[in-house]
Amino acid sequence: MKNFSNTYIYIFSSVMVIVVALLLALAALQLKPYQDKNIEIEKKQNILASINIIATPVNAAEIYAKYITESYVVNTKGEHVDGIDAFTVDIKKEQAKPKEQRVLPIYVAAFEDGKNAYVVPLRGKGLWGPIWGYISFEKDLNTIFGANFDHQGETPGLGAEIREAFFQKPFIGKTIFKDSAEFVSVKVNKGGVDPNDPHAVDAISGGTITSKGLEAMVDSCLILYKDYFIQNRK
Repeated sequence: MKNFSNTYIYIFSSVMVIVVALLLALAALQLKPYQDKNIEIEKKQNILASINIIATPVNAAEIYAKYITESYVVNTKGEHVDGIDAFTVDIKKEQAKPKEQRVLPIYVAAFEDGKNAYVVPLRGKGLWGPIWGYISFEKDLNTIFGANFDHQGETPGLGAEIREAFFQKPFIGKTIFKDSAEFVSVKVNKGGVDPNDPHAVDAISGGTITSKGLEAMVDSCLILYKDYFIQNRK
């Protein structure tokens, strides 16, 4: 009787595990389209934030379609690469490739006054996990038009402040080239920055490692676009 009881428990437990696994798999399949849609909407919100336009989950798709009029990818030589949808490029996967094999997305925004902004994505490493964002440039492909940063697990009140406006707004108006052709990026310096310095912003107080991680992210991602920027500035 004891052996029968143990066998029954084993069979019942195995069946329940299989049933639960099947239900979870079915739920994941059913929810995936909604999850993918939410990711798409959030991405559009972040791109818009980098051109200083705030959108909600409700109106993000409509506003994105209004302002982002073109997107494409280039390689590290600045050459256009055909047949790839910029929006679907996974930056994390691209960063695992040799630099010469990477594709680099660019989003073009057009405004009512006839001006354009050019948006590029960023991805790097903070103190506790990945950080990412978008930076937009004016038509000279040198002057920053706007910036938006986010993180996965930085410390609240410290490194997590990279997502706040007080940290992002000082990037506006900074430049990444010196004397037109020397790439210098934007430094994130601790201890105060001369407001007239065109290539630096203040680090987050108490968030030095995240700040330096963001500096490294900006530098390592933007330098890949150097040839494209130089060849296409207006």
